[in-house]
Amino acid sequence: MRRYLLAAVPLLVFAAIVGAAGRMLYREAVEGYSPSALPSALIGQTHPAIDLPPLAGLQSPGLQGSGLSGQVAIVNVFASWCIPCRQEHAALMRLSKDRRIKLIGINYKDNSSNALAFLRDNGNPYAAIGVDPTGREAIDWGVYGVPETFVIGRDGRILFKQVGPLDDKALSAGIGPAIDKALAAGS
Repeated sequence: MRRYLLAAVPLLVFAAIVGAAGRMLYREAVEGYSPSALPSALIGQTHPAIDLPPLAGLQSPGLQGSGLSGQVAIVNVFASWCIPCRQEHAALMRLSKDRRIKLIGINYKDNSSNALAFLRDNGNPYAAIGVDPTGREAIDWGVYGVPETFVIGRDGRILFKQVGPLDDKALSAGIGPAIDKALAAGS
């Protein structure tokens, strides 16, 4: 009898693994759960204070906290060395044409000359860019890595956070609705 019980152990382990995988697939399909989504404790909070110098060589201003109040702003954390940042750049260029919002860049742990060359070669979608060479400001924003994008309401509160590159799906399913909601609410 003990032999049969020992023989059943691998089957029970396999059934447990299948059950766990099935539960996760069900949650993804029905509940919209995403294991890759990184929640932000800052959603609904006023954005962290920001004081970053401008990117040398551009005619764009740096960033001060007060520059994010009074209008809906999109804050994008990027770097020239970041491959996904290069992939999302076309989406940022399209987003920059939306006059209802202000697109802000935080250049993260980057060489300023490389960042300048990247923006000159690909276009500059940002109304203002602050340079964060040490990554200290990004830590305050809860940035895990680049690229990350935040939607900031008129009152300075963080309304949405996108981890990873922007693409058509992210614009239509995440950033776009968050922008529309911020504009409609007048927040």
